[in-house]
Amino acid sequence: MQSEEVYDMPPSKDQASESDKTKLSNSLTDNLNNLKNILGDSSDIIYRQFSFGDNGQFNAAVIYVEGLNENFIINDTIMKTFMYDSKIANMKNIQLNIDFIEKNMISVAHLKRTSFVEEIVDACLSGETVFILDTSSEALMIHSEGWENRGVEESKTEAVVRGPREGFTESIATNMALLRRRIKSPNLMFELRRIGKQTRTSVCIAYLKDIVDQNLVEEVKKRLSGIDIDAILESGYIEQLIEDKPKTIFPTIGNSEKSDTAAAKILEGRVCILVDGTPFVLTVPMLFVEGFQSAEDYYSRPYMATMLRMLRYACFYISIFAPVSYVVLSTFHQELIPTTLLFTMAAGREGVPFPAAVEAGLMIITFEILREAGVRLPRPVGQAVSIVGALVIGEAAVTAGLVGGLLVIVIALTAVSSFVIPVYTDVVSILRVIFLILGAVLGIFGIGIGILIVFAHAVSLKSFGAPYFSPLAPRVKDDIKDTFIREPIYKMNKRPKEIGSKNVFRQGKNMKPQFNDKKDN
Repeated sequence: MQSEEVYDMPPSKDQASESDKTKLSNSLTDNLNNLKNILGDSSDIIYRQFSFGDNGQFNAAVIYVEGLNENFIINDTIMKTFMYDSKIANMKNIQLNIDFIEKNMISVAHLKRTSFVEEIVDACLSGETVFILDTSSEALMIHSEGWENRGVEESKTEAVVRGPREGFTESIATNMALLRRRIKSPNLMFELRRIGKQTRTSVCIAYLKDIVDQNLVEEVKKRLSGIDIDAILESGYIEQLIEDKPKTIFPTIGNSEKSDTAAAKILEGRVCILVDGTPFVLTVPMLFVEGFQSAEDYYSRPYMATMLRMLRYACFYISIFAPVSYVVLSTFHQELIPTTLLFTMAAGREGVPFPAAVEAGLMIITFEILREAGVRLPRPVGQAVSIVGALVIGEAAVTAGLVGGLLVIVIALTAVSSFVIPVYTDVVSILRVIFLILGAVLGIFGIGIGILIVFAHAVSLKSFGAPYFSPLAPRVKDDIKDTFIREPIYKMNKRPKEIGSKNVFRQGKNMKPQFNDKKDN
């Protein structure tokens, strides 16, 4: 796996430069005492001193954290080699040093030498085994991570009917391997660094160096290097610390739990950010239209994919404007409602003590409560609460005369529509309330004003230099092929223009199938 491993964040105002780091001494005892002063006497940190050689003339020690390592690497590859095999070999005439041990005695492919105490502490707490030799001012950091991991499973947040089922896991090494399996190119680069003064979380950026705009890569590195925080526990921390407009309600950084989706983004010229400890990876830049695209769109023929994509746009509109449309029409613009429907609405609201706006607001709050309860409770109980609760509360509210029957249908349609576009579920929940207030106060004029403000705000956004509303504003003719509709694969021969990839073409020309199905006579 081709990667550039960086054990420390770039120096910040509160980080010591390399010249200020503490160096190892030639005394094993002094080095162990120094490490114990830093790491403390925690019961899971193991300091194992031993002697080796045919007469036990050499002294050394290994330091590791129990539970973060593969025991067979420590026992068989390190301890057995030094304490058993070295007694069999004739080591009397060997000039033993750390260089000889690295090249001849440790049969682990991935290791690194260091002379700094801080790097040893960081490696030890990250699951590596540290080997220190007496009389040497250098140590070996041996790759031996091996804690329990969740296996590769199907993504629970991005289910598909057709397509790969592999989802990312909490292990950053596994996630890097999943991307490498998808993109078997020497140009796929991984750059690893640690962020978080206390957690020292591994964060990796992935990109194709022959496709991505190098300015985008440098911008991602710059923003990651500027993070000065105690802990990174999930990729959401990174997202909130590097996004362009933190006050906007629109997400400007994409996230995905599927390896094929992330690979497709990288192939378009984006940068992927992987964070250890979470299955959700980030992709930048993100465009507004991405929220209406699904990986499954590209695995099926374009006709059904286009219809489903149009359905998603319709659901986005319904989930925002259905409640406010009910309020505005029933309160301010009854003349726009067909007469028969108007009589039905009036009969349904007969005896309801609240105005239509309050009625809709109460139902929206009730829906949000049921949704939150369904998510937080254990899965079997949560499903029962969300389904039974909605039926019982809705029926009871209509029977008691607190809300009209038509509004229950409107809210139910709104709720179902919002789940069709999971990327914008939070966005539509906020916009639904904003437009409800504007519509209740100003009627249809309030809705119009709100639409103008939201569009003006969305068009002004950028994601790592890319216009957020591209290819609609600014209009990019070639990229329209993958917005409201999904044209055939052979027509989408160019990568998105505003992403800024160096290699624009992703397939050859004239890829349309032209096979003759006529039988030769």
